[in-house]
Amino acid sequence: MVKVSMSSQFAMSLMSVAEFAGWAALALLFWRKSLSRRFPAMGAYLALRLSAAPVLLLLLHGNSIFFPSNQWLILYFFVFWAVYITSVVLLYFVCIEVFRSALSAFPGLMKLGLVVFRWAVLPSVIVTFSSISFAHKGVLVIPEIAFGLMRAVSILELSLFAFLCLSLSALRLSVRDRAFGIALGFGMISANDFVAASLQSLNVALTAPLQVVYESMILVALGTWIVYFILPEPAHKPVMVPVNSTIYRWNEIASALGHTGTQVAVPHAGNAPFLTDVDSVVDRVLARNLKDRKSET
Repeated sequence: MVKVSMSSQFAMSLMSVAEFAGWAALALLFWRKSLSRRFPAMGAYLALRLSAAPVLLLLLHGNSIFFPSNQWLILYFFVFWAVYITSVVLLYFVCIEVFRSALSAFPGLMKLGLVVFRWAVLPSVIVTFSSISFAHKGVLVIPEIAFGLMRAVSILELSLFAFLCLSLSALRLSVRDRAFGIALGFGMISANDFVAASLQSLNVALTAPLQVVYESMILVALGTWIVYFILPEPAHKPVMVPVNSTIYRWNEIASALGHTGTQVAVPHAGNAPFLTDVDSVVDRVLARNLKDRKSET
């Protein structure tokens, strides 16, 4: 049993080092491809992961030189959850960037979807804070708030990935598009987190094998991103859709929503103007007279 536990700990240590190396390689590819212009929030998220990892490792395992041990742990607590909540906020903006990139060919639907994205965060925050008991918890309420916000963002990531999978053909979006690759990676990580959370809710302890599986899925997601960033992306061409297609009509409707242009008066069908009726009667009389003249001749 001791050998098994030691081997599991050694495997987890190796996987942790591999994960940090994966994030570093991903960030290097991200900035070499100049993707920070297209996905600035994703760039900020990668920078946060790379800068926070050594700091948290130092706070966790470093000797307390300037602070007593208890103050050192308190400092680690606040830094860890500050980084965690900041990553939640950045992930929300990453979802918006992926959505904007995927629907760039349909500006009307993109603008309408962004409005829905911005309003979707409000009920998520309300549900998160309303489901938390603040009685006699103090600073211990911070992890519950952070987990609730991350759960809401994870649902948003899975919903975005499902939407892209169902709308690939309609949006003329390639599977090799980097926006789809980013959504795929975050979808894998979110599904991995939900499985781990469900096991914990069932009072199933995350033993060493389960932790290895959990860490392996993160490495798979990182590997997926690295492959997407290495392979060339298909050239973005103008999207050609039939005029009578459904997505074109929806895009036109979404473009018209909120558009302020020239205002015209549209009469109600049941209250047609009087002059319109007079014109129609005159036209019928003239047509009848012309017909009678032709018959006489």
